[in-house]
Amino acid sequence: MALPGVRLGIVRSISYGLFGKPDQFLPQLRALGAGLVRVYFYWSQVEPEPGRYNFDAVDAFLDQLDGSEEVWVTVCSSSRWATRQATEFLPPSPAKDPEDYRRFVDRLVRHCGGRVRYWQCDNEPSNVGLLWAGTAAEYVAQLEVMYRAVKAADPEAAVVLGGAPFGLPESPPDSPDRQFFDVLLRDGRDHFDLFDLHLYGEATRIPADVETARGLMRAHGYEKPLVAGEYNAPWPNLYPEAVAAMQAALAAAFAGGPDASDGGQTPEQAAMAGLYERMASLPPQLQMFMRGCPQELEDKRHRINCREIVMRNLLALASGVRRTVCWNLAPDIPGYENHLSVMDLLFGKLALLDYQGAELSRRHPAADTFALVAARLTDVERVVRIEVPGRPGLYLFDVHRRGQGPLLVVWDQRDSFTGEDDPPVPFDWPWPASRAAAVDAFGQPQPAEVLDGRLRLQVTNTPLFVTAV
Repeated sequence: MALPGVRLGIVRSISYGLFGKPDQFLPQLRALGAGLVRVYFYWSQVEPEPGRYNFDAVDAFLDQLDGSEEVWVTVCSSSRWATRQATEFLPPSPAKDPEDYRRFVDRLVRHCGGRVRYWQCDNEPSNVGLLWAGTAAEYVAQLEVMYRAVKAADPEAAVVLGGAPFGLPESPPDSPDRQFFDVLLRDGRDHFDLFDLHLYGEATRIPADVETARGLMRAHGYEKPLVAGEYNAPWPNLYPEAVAAMQAALAAAFAGGPDASDGGQTPEQAAMAGLYERMASLPPQLQMFMRGCPQELEDKRHRINCREIVMRNLLALASGVRRTVCWNLAPDIPGYENHLSVMDLLFGKLALLDYQGAELSRRHPAADTFALVAARLTDVERVVRIEVPGRPGLYLFDVHRRGQGPLLVVWDQRDSFTGEDDPPVPFDWPWPASRAAAVDAFGQPQPAEVLDGRLRLQVTNTPLFVTAV
């Protein structure tokens, strides 16, 4: 299937309406310029008992749609009664009776009445034990049931394969992720329309990772459109210093066994408590992800986050990806924060928005950058990366927009943590207009001179958007 145009999207969260009252969030998401929304629903939410359906959360979501956005729903087969592993949340697992699962999907898709463009069968199923409690073959069997149910209820909708983790393209052929997805791509080829690759790795690897993922499909004789259902950065795994400190703390806590910690803490909680006790001595590359870190590190993480939002979108779009979805809009519920959770350390600060009281109204800097990117990429038709001779670290993109003038995006690739301390470098390029205006990823105007038909800039690792005036 072909994907018309380009859409920049945002994931609401992993559990909308599951642990609290479903709230209003689409006006805030639209205010950021997102043209696609991704949301999760669980079998346990929609059919808590056999044959008894509850669409409260689904309807709270559908009532916020205005028809301008594309909708992506990730359906998680988590159930107290219908699945092999009884749970309301994670991990989803195979249905005890495929017919029960088919009826559930059919009812959900028909209830949404054609307003959902993309239906996804669970998420990152190769993350066995956390995001899928089953085998690859069992996932394929359930994918086939979902595919047939979706197509029968809404033939225009597309089915998305469960997201591929960011490490899949780099993993060796005998790795668990690669072996899992080899089964999915071989045996599930007729049961999905879109391949979802999550882009959390090093940004500069995105073009190669996208091509590798396409190659995994071509190895089985076909190729389907690739979408990025999740991306964002930074997170600790991108920094060796942070990874080493985390691994040492976790290893020490788990080595003591489940009863080794004080106060009934789990090994995970004990490890996190130990990290926080010595936060001041930890590498700054880890400190910046911790709650209550020094303000200068908090500000640095925000700046890195803003740069990454721009870089990942431009690199993905230049690689032919037509849908990118940012992780994530906001915390699941107001006021919830758990600094003793590894997941909070890894991903807790990636939310674009936060609550002020019960209202989802506080913007983080990355939210403003997302809005800037979405505004600049309105009506984008294609993005082309231009290789600059003798400047391998310079990233230059020519953005073609329908009915609009020229747009260049440029930055100097550097270490994401220390690179902002390096001085700017001069850059000039042919320019078709008599004047130019430049704004950086933080929304700040920057000098841009046009002389003798050439654009002259000072470039750093902060992306610049350059337009004609």
